Amino acid sequence: QVRLVESGGGLVQAGGSLRLSCAASGNIFSPYSMGWYRQAPEKQRELVAFITIGGGPVYDPSVKGRFTISKDNAKKMVFLQMNSLKPEDTAVYYCNVRSYGSIPYRDYWGQGTQVTVSS
Repeated sequence: QVRLVESGGGLVQAGGSLRLSCAASGNIFSPYSMGWYRQAPEKQRELVAFITIGGGPVYDPSVKGRFTISKDNAKKMVFLQMNSLKPEDTAVYYCNVRSYGSIPYRDYWGQGTQVTVSS
């Protein structure tokens, strides 16, 4: 059974930084991508950043240049360094693993971690 556990959320002032971590456990069929989504109140869940199965990062334009995604393959962990945070970054952040080892692909989600940026 695949399990994703996020950590690192919290309350920070605008301009501050936070680092999110996500640890995956269980059998994940390769290849797979890892990434982060977020959902603000009364809004749809949206992509923040992910690392493709080829290893390259992809960012939503709203976070490019401020957020950096990285991962540790051996530990099956993905990280999101968030700098220059803005109030509009406030949301619940979800870790995502998308496994392409089966057809159709399969998505796994963490429970979410709250990020609140005060102005």
